[in-house]
Amino acid sequence: MLVYPSAIDLSSRTLRRLSGLLAGHRRRIGSRWRRLSCGRQALLVLAHLRCGDTYSRLAAGFQVGIATVYRYIRKAVGLLATLAPTLEQAVHTIRGKAYVILDGTLLPIDRVAADRPYYSGKKKHHGMNVQVLADPAGRLLWVSDALPGAVHDLTAARTHGIPAALAADGIKCWADKAYQGAGPAVRVPIRGKHLRGWRRRHNRDHTKIRSLGERAIATLKCWRVLRKLRCSTTRITTVVRAIVTLELTSY
Repeated sequence: MLVYPSAIDLSSRTLRRLSGLLAGHRRRIGSRWRRLSCGRQALLVLAHLRCGDTYSRLAAGFQVGIATVYRYIRKAVGLLATLAPTLEQAVHTIRGKAYVILDGTLLPIDRVAADRPYYSGKKKHHGMNVQVLADPAGRLLWVSDALPGAVHDLTAARTHGIPAALAADGIKCWADKAYQGAGPAVRVPIRGKHLRGWRRRHNRDHTKIRSLGERAIATLKCWRVLRKLRCSTTRITTVVRAIVTLELTSY
């Protein structure tokens, strides 16, 4: 197999953070020797998450076995996932913001047609539903656990307790029409196709505010592994949490 050098569009700060996390874990378990150093393992994990490189490509590039690549990635992702903020921690951060933006997105997965719970009728393909909270500038603050793609955004938000948590702290939230009826804390546009006067202006201003939430979703999907998830659906939440931890590190 031919091997060539490549690049990862991340800062060295992200690499140092993950490398330090792995080094601390190795000290705690008393690990004396590994095929790759902490820095090289961190680089391997980032190549997988950010660039979507497969296990076989990483094994060839780092000159290790595929099983070793699997273990390295699984361990690092697990460590990162434990550091992802909870909804309560995110709400504490949001208290200092003027408002928050709520939106949902579908992460594509390689499921077959028989897996109906994962099929999104809106997007017309299989995936996992995650809810995203962003600040007024469109920066990522929190991402929910992954639910099957057939789950509606409003149902997903209620399942995770997002409207209730925001209402309890009096936090203003902007969202799209999918969250109609989510509660007093969630502001949605006025429904209707041919609106006039103040209703039309209201929806236009609402869209200007809410559209910045798309930036947080785009930031999340810059991690190419999320563009086509091939792992077990039970592992997707852990992968998403790990990526959120890495993304928040860069702020």
